[in-house]
Amino acid sequence: MANPIGELLVREGLISSVQLAQALAHQRQNNGRLGDILASLGFLTTNQFRQFFQPVPQVPLKVSDTGLSEAFLTDLLLKAAYLEAGTFSLQQISDTLSLPFSVVDELAELMKADQLVAIRSATGYSRASHVLELTKRGRERAEAALDTSRYVGAAPVPLRDYSRAVTRQCVRQVEVDDEWIRHSLKHMVIGERMLSQLGPAFGSGRSIFFYGPPGTGKTSITEILGRALPGHIYIPQAIEVSGHVIRLFDPSIHFSVEDESREDAGLDLSRSVKHDPRWKKCRRPVVMVGGELTLNMLDLRYDASSKFYEAPIQMKAGNGVFILDDFGRQQVEPRQLLNRWIIPLERGTDFPTLHTGLKFEIPFDQITVFCTNLRPGDLVDEAFLRRIRHKIQVQYQTEDEFREILRRVCEGQGIAYDAEAAEYLLDNYYRKGGRPLTGSHPRDLVEHIVDRARFMRRLPELTPETVDLAAASYFVEM
Repeated sequence: MANPIGELLVREGLISSVQLAQALAHQRQNNGRLGDILASLGFLTTNQFRQFFQPVPQVPLKVSDTGLSEAFLTDLLLKAAYLEAGTFSLQQISDTLSLPFSVVDELAELMKADQLVAIRSATGYSRASHVLELTKRGRERAEAALDTSRYVGAAPVPLRDYSRAVTRQCVRQVEVDDEWIRHSLKHMVIGERMLSQLGPAFGSGRSIFFYGPPGTGKTSITEILGRALPGHIYIPQAIEVSGHVIRLFDPSIHFSVEDESREDAGLDLSRSVKHDPRWKKCRRPVVMVGGELTLNMLDLRYDASSKFYEAPIQMKAGNGVFILDDFGRQQVEPRQLLNRWIIPLERGTDFPTLHTGLKFEIPFDQITVFCTNLRPGDLVDEAFLRRIRHKIQVQYQTEDEFREILRRVCEGQGIAYDAEAAEYLLDNYYRKGGRPLTGSHPRDLVEHIVDRARFMRRLPELTPETVDLAAASYFVEM
Protein backbone atom coordinates (compact mmCIF):
# COMPACT_ATOMS: atom_id res chain seq x y z
CA MET A 1 0.00 0.00 0.00
CA ALA A 2 1.31 3.44 -0.93
CA ASN A 3 2.44 5.72 1.87
CA PRO A 4 2.32 9.34 0.63
CA ILE A 5 4.24 10.72 3.62
CA GLY A 6 7.04 8.19 3.14
CA GLU A 7 7.08 8.71 -0.61
CA LEU A 8 7.46 12.45 -0.08
CA LEU A 9 10.42 11.89 2.25
CA VAL A 10 12.05 9.75 -0.45
CA ARG A 11 11.29 12.30 -3.16
CA GLU A 12 12.85 15.07 -1.10
CA GLY A 13 15.96 12.96 -0.45
CA LEU A 14 15.62 12.65 3.32
CA ILE A 15 15.49 8.84 3.22
CA SER A 16 16.03 6.18 0.56
CA SER A 17 13.36 3.91 -0.91
CA VAL A 18 15.08 0.96 0.79
CA GLN A 19 14.88 2.69 4.17
CA LEU A 20 11.20 3.48 3.59
CA ALA A 21 10.48 -0.16 2.78
CA GLN A 22 12.23 -1.26 5.99
CA ALA A 23 10.31 1.30 8.05
CA LEU A 24 6.95 0.27 6.56
CA ALA A 25 7.71 -3.41 7.21
CA HIS A 26 8.54 -2.52 10.82
CA GLN A 27 5.30 -0.52 11.04
CA ARG A 28 3.21 -3.44 9.80
CA GLN A 29 4.69 -5.68 12.48
CA ASN A 30 4.76 -3.28 15.42
CA ASN A 31 2.37 -0.45 14.49
CA GLY A 32 3.39 3.05 15.54
CA ARG A 33 3.91 6.30 13.65
CA LEU A 34 6.23 6.46 10.68
CA GLY A 35 8.29 9.33 12.13
CA ASP A 36 8.94 7.46 15.36
CA ILE A 37 9.87 4.31 13.46
CA LEU A 38 12.31 6.14 11.17
CA ALA A 39 13.93 7.67 14.25
CA SER A 40 14.17 4.32 16.04
CA LEU A 41 15.85 2.80 12.99
CA GLY A 42 18.30 5.72 12.83
CA PHE A 43 17.20 6.84 9.36
CA LEU A 44 15.89 10.24 10.45
CA THR A 45 15.75 12.14 13.73
CA THR A 46 12.38 12.99 15.24
CA ASN A 47 13.30 16.68 14.97
CA GLN A 48 14.11 16.35 11.25
CA PHE A 49 10.77 14.63 10.64
CA ARG A 50 8.80 17.31 12.46
CA GLN A 51 10.63 20.20 10.81
CA PHE A 52 9.98 18.67 7.40
CA PHE A 53 6.24 18.52 8.04
CA GLN A 54 6.11 21.98 9.59
CA PRO A 55 7.61 23.99 6.72
CA VAL A 56 8.09 27.73 7.04
CA PRO A 57 8.02 29.66 3.72
CA GLN A 58 11.37 31.40 3.40
CA VAL A 59 11.39 35.18 3.02
CA PRO A 60 12.29 36.14 -0.58
CA LEU A 61 15.07 38.72 -0.67
CA LYS A 62 15.33 39.07 -4.46
CA VAL A 63 12.90 38.97 -7.37
CA SER A 64 14.23 35.57 -8.38
CA ASP A 65 13.42 34.20 -4.90
CA THR A 66 9.68 34.74 -5.43
CA GLY A 67 9.40 32.07 -8.12
CA LEU A 68 7.52 34.58 -10.29
CA SER A 69 8.75 36.17 -13.49
CA GLU A 70 9.99 39.73 -13.53
CA ALA A 71 7.31 40.57 -16.12
CA PHE A 72 4.50 39.22 -13.92
CA LEU A 73 5.68 41.15 -10.86
CA THR A 74 6.24 44.31 -12.90
CA ASP A 75 2.65 44.19 -14.18
CA LEU A 76 1.37 43.61 -10.65
CA LEU A 77 3.33 46.57 -9.29
CA LEU A 78 2.20 48.80 -12.17
CA LYS A 79 -1.45 47.93 -11.55
CA ALA A 80 -1.10 48.70 -7.85
CA ALA A 81 0.57 52.04 -8.63
CA TYR A 82 -2.02 52.89 -11.28
CA LEU A 83 -4.83 52.41 -8.78
CA GLU A 84 -2.97 54.78 -6.41
CA ALA A 85 -3.37 57.55 -9.00
CA GLY A 86 0.05 56.82 -10.44
CA THR A 87 2.18 57.97 -7.51
CA PHE A 88 3.50 55.68 -4.80
CA SER A 89 6.22 54.93 -2.29
CA LEU A 90 8.05 51.64 -2.18
CA GLN A 91 6.71 50.97 1.30
CA GLN A 92 3.13 51.38 0.07
CA ILE A 93 3.73 48.88 -2.70
CA SER A 94 5.54 46.53 -0.33
CA ASP A 95 2.48 46.47 1.94
CA THR A 96 0.00 46.09 -0.93
CA LEU A 97 1.86 43.24 -2.62
CA SER A 98 2.97 41.53 0.63
CA LEU A 99 6.53 41.55 -0.67
CA PRO A 100 9.67 42.47 1.29
CA PHE A 101 11.04 45.94 0.66
CA SER A 102 14.18 44.52 -0.94
CA VAL A 103 12.15 42.78 -3.66
CA VAL A 104 10.07 45.87 -4.41
CA ASP A 105 13.20 48.03 -4.45
CA GLU A 106 14.86 45.73 -6.99
CA LEU A 107 11.73 45.80 -9.15
CA ALA A 108 11.54 49.59 -9.03
CA GLU A 109 15.15 49.91 -10.17
CA LEU A 110 14.47 47.63 -13.13
CA MET A 111 11.34 49.61 -13.98
CA LYS A 112 13.24 52.90 -13.82
CA ALA A 113 15.73 51.48 -16.29
CA ASP A 114 12.82 50.52 -18.58
CA GLN A 115 11.37 54.02 -18.17
CA LEU A 116 8.15 52.71 -16.65
CA VAL A 117 8.49 54.77 -13.47
CA ALA A 118 10.39 57.91 -12.47
CA ILE A 119 11.24 59.69 -9.23
CA ARG A 120 8.71 62.39 -8.48
CA SER A 121 10.21 63.67 -5.23
CA ALA A 122 12.86 62.73 -2.69
CA THR A 123 13.56 63.98 0.82
CA GLY A 124 16.87 62.20 1.28
CA TYR A 125 19.43 59.93 -0.27
CA SER A 126 17.64 56.72 0.75
CA ARG A 127 15.37 55.25 -1.91
CA ALA A 128 12.86 54.57 0.86
CA SER A 129 12.12 58.31 0.96
CA HIS A 130 11.47 58.55 -2.76
CA VAL A 131 7.99 59.10 -4.15
CA LEU A 132 7.72 57.52 -7.59
CA GLU A 133 5.25 58.03 -10.40
CA LEU A 134 4.29 56.15 -13.52
CA THR A 135 5.58 57.47 -16.80
CA LYS A 136 3.36 57.62 -19.88
CA ARG A 137 4.83 54.29 -20.92
CA GLY A 138 4.21 52.90 -17.44
CA ARG A 139 0.55 54.00 -17.50
CA GLU A 140 -0.01 52.38 -20.86
CA ARG A 141 1.47 49.09 -19.69
CA ALA A 142 -0.56 49.26 -16.45
CA GLU A 143 -3.77 49.74 -18.43
CA ALA A 144 -2.88 46.81 -20.66
CA ALA A 145 -2.14 44.67 -17.57
CA LEU A 146 -5.49 45.63 -16.02
CA ASP A 147 -7.24 44.60 -19.22
CA THR A 148 -5.66 41.16 -18.82
CA SER A 149 -6.41 40.82 -15.09
CA ARG A 150 -7.70 43.28 -12.53
CA TYR A 151 -6.14 41.36 -9.66
CA VAL A 152 -4.24 43.69 -7.33
CA GLY A 153 -3.14 42.42 -3.96
CA ALA A 154 -0.69 40.06 -2.36
CA ALA A 155 1.71 38.62 -4.91
CA PRO A 156 0.75 35.00 -5.57
CA VAL A 157 2.99 32.02 -4.99
CA PRO A 158 3.78 29.60 -7.82
CA LEU A 159 1.62 26.48 -8.10
CA ARG A 160 4.60 24.21 -7.40
CA ASP A 161 5.31 25.99 -4.08
CA TYR A 162 1.66 25.71 -3.05
CA SER A 163 1.47 22.01 -3.94
CA ARG A 164 4.68 21.25 -2.07
CA ALA A 165 3.43 23.09 1.03
CA VAL A 166 0.07 21.27 1.03
CA THR A 167 1.85 17.92 0.78
CA ARG A 168 4.25 18.74 3.60
CA GLN A 169 1.49 20.10 5.83
CA CYS A 170 -0.73 17.06 5.24
CA VAL A 171 -3.42 16.48 7.81
CA ARG A 172 -2.58 12.78 7.99
CA GLN A 173 0.63 13.49 9.89
CA VAL A 174 -1.20 15.33 12.71
CA GLU A 175 -0.70 13.40 15.93
CA VAL A 176 -3.85 12.91 18.02
CA ASP A 177 -4.54 10.45 20.81
CA ASP A 178 -7.25 9.34 23.21
CA GLU A 179 -6.48 12.20 25.60
CA TRP A 180 -6.94 14.73 22.76
CA ILE A 181 -10.30 13.23 21.78
CA ARG A 182 -11.61 13.27 25.35
CA HIS A 183 -10.33 16.77 26.10
CA SER A 184 -11.76 18.18 22.86
CA LEU A 185 -15.19 16.68 23.50
CA LYS A 186 -15.29 17.19 27.28
CA HIS A 187 -18.26 19.56 26.97
CA MET A 188 -20.31 16.92 25.17
CA VAL A 189 -21.86 13.73 26.51
CA ILE A 190 -20.57 10.88 24.36
CA GLY A 191 -20.45 7.18 25.10
CA GLU A 192 -17.27 5.12 25.25
CA ARG A 193 -18.11 3.21 22.08
CA MET A 194 -18.39 6.42 20.09
CA LEU A 195 -15.17 7.83 21.58
CA SER A 196 -13.31 4.68 20.61
CA GLN A 197 -14.42 5.14 16.99
CA LEU A 198 -13.77 8.88 16.73
CA GLY A 199 -10.10 8.69 17.68
CA PRO A 200 -8.95 6.36 14.88
CA ALA A 201 -11.22 8.11 12.37
CA PHE A 202 -9.78 11.58 12.91
CA GLY A 203 -6.29 10.27 13.53
CA SER A 204 -6.30 8.65 10.10
CA GLY A 205 -6.74 11.98 8.32
CA ARG A 206 -9.04 10.24 5.84
CA SER A 207 -12.73 10.35 4.92
CA ILE A 208 -15.52 9.70 7.43
CA PHE A 209 -19.21 8.88 6.90
CA PHE A 210 -21.39 9.93 9.86
CA TYR A 211 -24.95 8.70 9.75
CA GLY A 212 -27.82 8.55 12.21
CA PRO A 213 -30.99 10.38 13.27
CA PRO A 214 -31.12 14.19 13.41
CA GLY A 215 -30.22 16.05 16.58
CA THR A 216 -27.75 13.45 17.86
CA GLY A 217 -24.63 15.63 17.54
CA LYS A 218 -23.02 14.44 14.30
CA THR A 219 -22.24 17.93 13.02
CA SER A 220 -21.24 19.30 16.43
CA ILE A 221 -18.79 16.46 17.07
CA THR A 222 -17.19 16.87 13.67
CA GLU A 223 -16.87 20.65 13.90
CA ILE A 224 -15.46 20.56 17.44
CA LEU A 225 -12.80 18.00 16.53
CA GLY A 226 -11.94 19.85 13.34
CA ARG A 227 -11.37 23.11 15.18
CA ALA A 228 -9.35 21.30 17.86
CA LEU A 229 -6.81 19.83 15.43
CA PRO A 230 -3.37 20.83 16.75
CA GLY A 231 -0.72 22.78 14.90
CA HIS A 232 -0.70 25.59 12.36
CA ILE A 233 -0.25 25.71 8.60
CA TYR A 234 0.80 28.33 6.06
CA ILE A 235 -1.76 29.36 3.45
CA PRO A 236 -0.86 31.53 0.43
CA GLN A 237 -3.06 34.52 -0.17
CA ALA A 238 -3.07 33.73 -3.88
CA ILE A 239 -1.61 31.21 -6.33
CA GLU A 240 -0.19 31.73 -9.82
CA VAL A 241 -0.93 29.16 -12.53
CA SER A 242 0.35 29.84 -16.06
CA GLY A 243 0.03 33.59 -15.54
CA HIS A 244 -3.46 33.37 -14.00
CA VAL A 245 -4.20 34.26 -10.38
CA ILE A 246 -6.32 32.17 -8.01
CA ARG A 247 -7.30 33.86 -4.78
CA LEU A 248 -7.16 31.30 -1.97
CA PHE A 249 -7.00 33.01 1.42
CA ASP A 250 -10.52 33.59 2.76
CA PRO A 251 -10.80 35.44 6.11
CA SER A 252 -14.20 33.81 6.73
CA ILE A 253 -12.52 30.38 6.66
CA HIS A 254 -8.83 30.92 7.41
CA PHE A 255 -8.04 32.27 10.88
CA SER A 256 -4.64 33.91 11.02
CA VAL A 257 -2.47 33.37 14.08
CA GLU A 258 0.34 35.68 13.07
CA ASP A 259 2.55 36.47 16.04
CA GLU A 260 5.27 38.46 14.37
CA SER A 261 5.63 42.12 15.29
CA ARG A 262 6.68 44.63 12.67
CA GLU A 263 7.28 47.47 15.08
CA ASP A 264 10.68 49.11 14.82
CA ALA A 265 11.62 46.70 12.07
CA GLY A 266 13.02 49.26 9.72
CA LEU A 267 12.22 49.37 6.06
CA ASP A 268 13.19 45.87 5.01
CA LEU A 269 10.26 43.60 5.82
CA SER A 270 12.52 40.57 5.60
CA ARG A 271 13.88 41.61 9.02
CA SER A 272 10.44 41.89 10.61
CA VAL A 273 8.81 38.64 9.57
CA LYS A 274 9.77 35.04 10.12
CA HIS A 275 8.23 33.81 6.88
CA ASP A 276 7.35 34.91 3.37
CA PRO A 277 4.61 37.57 3.90
CA ARG A 278 2.68 36.25 0.89
CA TRP A 279 1.65 33.38 3.17
CA LYS A 280 -0.57 33.55 6.25
CA LYS A 281 0.08 31.41 9.29
CA CYS A 282 -3.32 29.95 10.19
CA ARG A 283 -5.16 27.31 12.12
CA ARG A 284 -6.12 24.28 10.09
CA PRO A 285 -9.32 25.29 8.30
CA VAL A 286 -12.76 23.81 8.92
CA VAL A 287 -15.19 24.30 6.04
CA MET A 288 -18.84 23.34 6.42
CA VAL A 289 -21.41 23.33 3.63
CA GLY A 290 -24.95 22.03 3.63
CA GLY A 291 -27.95 22.11 1.36
CA GLU A 292 -26.56 25.12 -0.50
CA LEU A 293 -23.72 23.08 -2.04
CA THR A 294 -23.74 22.84 -5.83
CA LEU A 295 -21.28 21.24 -8.24
CA ASN A 296 -20.17 24.72 -9.37
CA MET A 297 -18.87 25.43 -5.87
CA LEU A 298 -16.36 22.60 -6.33
CA ASP A 299 -14.82 24.24 -9.42
CA LEU A 300 -12.62 27.29 -9.88
CA ARG A 301 -14.83 30.38 -10.15
CA TYR A 302 -13.73 32.79 -12.84
CA ASP A 303 -14.99 36.36 -12.73
CA ALA A 304 -15.19 37.68 -16.27
CA SER A 305 -15.02 41.30 -15.10
CA SER A 306 -12.08 40.99 -12.69
CA LYS A 307 -10.40 38.24 -14.78
CA PHE A 308 -9.01 36.21 -11.93
CA TYR A 309 -10.20 33.14 -10.02
CA GLU A 310 -11.61 32.30 -6.61
CA ALA A 311 -10.50 28.93 -5.25
CA PRO A 312 -13.19 26.26 -4.89
CA ILE A 313 -14.53 25.49 -1.45
CA GLN A 314 -12.66 22.18 -1.02
CA MET A 315 -9.37 23.83 -2.00
CA LYS A 316 -9.89 26.32 0.83
CA ALA A 317 -10.29 23.34 3.16
CA GLY A 318 -6.85 22.03 2.21
CA ASN A 319 -4.84 20.57 5.14
CA GLY A 320 -7.98 20.80 7.26
CA VAL A 321 -11.52 19.45 7.49
CA PHE A 322 -14.32 19.61 4.93
CA ILE A 323 -17.78 18.85 6.34
CA LEU A 324 -20.63 18.08 3.96
CA ASP A 325 -23.57 18.52 6.33
CA ASP A 326 -27.10 17.27 5.62
CA PHE A 327 -25.69 15.12 2.85
CA GLY A 328 -28.46 14.09 0.49
CA ARG A 329 -30.41 17.34 0.83
CA GLN A 330 -28.37 19.29 -1.72
CA GLN A 331 -29.86 20.71 -4.90
CA VAL A 332 -27.95 18.12 -6.93
CA GLU A 333 -28.24 14.36 -6.83
CA PRO A 334 -26.05 12.71 -4.16
CA ARG A 335 -24.45 10.42 -6.75
CA GLN A 336 -23.40 13.42 -8.84
CA LEU A 337 -21.60 14.90 -5.84
CA LEU A 338 -20.05 11.59 -4.96
CA ASN A 339 -18.79 11.03 -8.48
CA ARG A 340 -17.02 14.39 -8.20
CA TRP A 341 -15.26 13.14 -5.03
CA ILE A 342 -14.29 9.62 -6.04
CA ILE A 343 -10.95 10.34 -7.74
CA PRO A 344 -9.74 12.94 -5.18
CA LEU A 345 -10.61 10.62 -2.28
CA GLU A 346 -8.98 7.62 -3.90
CA ARG A 347 -5.86 9.19 -5.38
CA GLY A 348 -5.29 12.18 -3.12
CA THR A 349 -5.20 14.60 -6.04
CA ASP A 350 -7.66 16.96 -7.69
CA PHE A 351 -7.64 18.49 -11.18
CA PRO A 352 -9.05 22.04 -11.36
CA THR A 353 -9.59 23.53 -14.82
CA LEU A 354 -8.94 27.12 -15.92
CA HIS A 355 -11.47 28.79 -18.21
CA THR A 356 -8.89 28.38 -20.98
CA GLY A 357 -9.30 24.62 -20.67
CA LEU A 358 -5.95 24.05 -18.95
CA LYS A 359 -6.12 21.35 -16.27
CA PHE A 360 -3.58 21.23 -13.48
CA GLU A 361 -2.96 18.90 -10.57
CA ILE A 362 -3.06 19.83 -6.89
CA PRO A 363 -2.86 17.68 -3.73
CA PHE A 364 -6.22 16.78 -2.22
CA ASP A 365 -5.49 16.70 1.50
CA GLN A 366 -8.34 17.03 3.95
CA ILE A 367 -10.49 15.03 6.33
CA THR A 368 -13.69 14.81 4.30
CA VAL A 369 -16.75 14.21 6.47
CA PHE A 370 -20.17 13.28 5.13
CA CYS A 371 -22.95 13.82 7.69
CA THR A 372 -26.46 12.58 6.98
CA ASN A 373 -29.66 11.62 8.76
CA LEU A 374 -30.91 9.71 5.72
CA ARG A 375 -30.47 5.99 5.15
CA PRO A 376 -27.02 5.36 3.61
CA GLY A 377 -28.53 2.87 1.17
CA ASP A 378 -30.72 5.63 -0.27
CA LEU A 379 -27.71 7.85 -0.92
CA VAL A 380 -24.69 5.82 -1.90
CA ASP A 381 -23.79 2.44 -3.27
CA GLU A 382 -21.42 -0.11 -1.83
CA ALA A 383 -18.65 0.87 -4.26
CA PHE A 384 -18.53 4.39 -2.87
CA LEU A 385 -18.75 3.29 0.76
CA ARG A 386 -15.67 1.15 0.17
CA ARG A 387 -13.77 4.34 -0.59
CA ILE A 388 -14.84 5.90 2.71
CA ARG A 389 -12.36 4.69 5.31
CA HIS A 390 -14.48 5.15 8.44
CA LYS A 391 -18.25 4.71 8.82
CA ILE A 392 -19.69 5.82 12.16
CA GLN A 393 -23.33 5.44 13.17
CA VAL A 394 -24.51 7.96 15.76
CA GLN A 395 -27.34 6.61 17.90
CA TYR A 396 -29.99 8.29 20.02
CA GLN A 397 -28.91 9.05 23.58
CA THR A 398 -29.47 6.73 26.53
CA GLU A 399 -31.50 7.95 29.51
CA ASP A 400 -28.36 8.49 31.56
CA GLU A 401 -26.78 10.50 28.73
CA PHE A 402 -29.99 12.51 28.32
CA ARG A 403 -30.06 13.37 32.04
CA GLU A 404 -26.40 14.42 31.96
CA ILE A 405 -26.98 16.65 28.91
CA LEU A 406 -29.97 18.26 30.64
CA ARG A 407 -27.92 18.81 33.81
CA ARG A 408 -25.10 20.48 31.86
CA VAL A 409 -27.50 22.67 29.89
CA CYS A 410 -29.17 23.83 33.11
CA GLU A 411 -25.78 24.57 34.64
CA GLY A 412 -24.80 26.58 31.58
CA GLN A 413 -27.99 28.65 31.82
CA GLY A 414 -27.62 29.21 35.57
CA ILE A 415 -30.69 27.07 36.38
CA ALA A 416 -30.79 24.65 39.30
CA TYR A 417 -31.06 21.10 38.02
CA ASP A 418 -34.03 19.26 39.49
CA ALA A 419 -33.87 15.46 39.25
CA GLU A 420 -37.62 15.06 39.82
CA ALA A 421 -38.42 17.50 37.01
CA ALA A 422 -36.01 15.59 34.76
CA GLU A 423 -37.82 12.31 35.54
CA TYR A 424 -41.15 14.05 34.88
CA LEU A 425 -39.87 15.11 31.47
CA LEU A 426 -38.61 11.63 30.62
CA ASP A 427 -41.73 9.86 31.82
CA ASN A 428 -44.35 12.12 30.24
CA TYR A 429 -42.70 13.12 26.97
CA TYR A 430 -40.43 10.20 26.10
CA ARG A 431 -41.26 6.92 27.81
CA LYS A 432 -45.06 7.05 27.47
CA GLY A 433 -45.09 8.16 23.86
CA GLY A 434 -42.03 6.23 22.75
CA ARG A 435 -40.29 9.41 21.64
CA PRO A 436 -36.56 8.83 21.00
CA LEU A 437 -34.05 10.55 23.29
CA THR A 438 -32.52 13.17 21.03
CA GLY A 439 -29.45 14.93 22.38
CA SER A 440 -30.47 18.38 21.14
CA HIS A 441 -33.83 18.36 22.98
CA PRO A 442 -32.53 19.33 26.45
CA ARG A 443 -30.87 22.46 25.03
CA ASP A 444 -33.97 23.44 23.08
CA LEU A 445 -36.41 22.82 25.92
CA VAL A 446 -34.32 24.75 28.44
CA GLU A 447 -34.05 27.65 26.01
CA HIS A 448 -37.87 27.67 25.83
CA ILE A 449 -37.96 27.82 29.64
CA VAL A 450 -35.47 30.73 29.62
CA ASP A 451 -37.39 32.60 26.92
CA ARG A 452 -40.66 32.33 28.83
CA ALA A 453 -39.06 33.35 32.13
CA ARG A 454 -37.51 36.41 30.50
CA PHE A 455 -40.88 37.40 29.06
CA MET A 456 -42.59 36.91 32.42
CA ARG A 457 -39.75 38.74 34.17
CA ARG A 458 -39.05 35.76 36.41
CA LEU A 459 -36.05 33.60 37.18
CA PRO A 460 -36.02 30.45 35.00
CA GLU A 461 -36.67 27.17 36.83
CA LEU A 462 -36.74 23.51 35.85
CA THR A 463 -40.08 22.30 37.23
CA PRO A 464 -42.85 20.03 35.92
CA GLU A 465 -44.90 23.16 35.16
CA THR A 466 -42.15 24.84 33.10
CA VAL A 467 -41.43 21.52 31.38
CA ASP A 468 -45.08 21.27 30.31
CA LEU A 469 -45.10 24.84 28.98
CA ALA A 470 -41.84 24.32 27.07
CA ALA A 471 -42.97 20.99 25.63
CA ALA A 472 -46.29 22.49 24.49
CA SER A 473 -44.50 25.00 22.27
CA TYR A 474 -41.66 22.70 21.19
CA PHE A 475 -43.01 19.29 20.28
CA VAL A 476 -45.21 18.85 17.23
CA GLU A 477 -47.48 15.86 16.90
CA MET A 478 -46.87 14.44 13.44
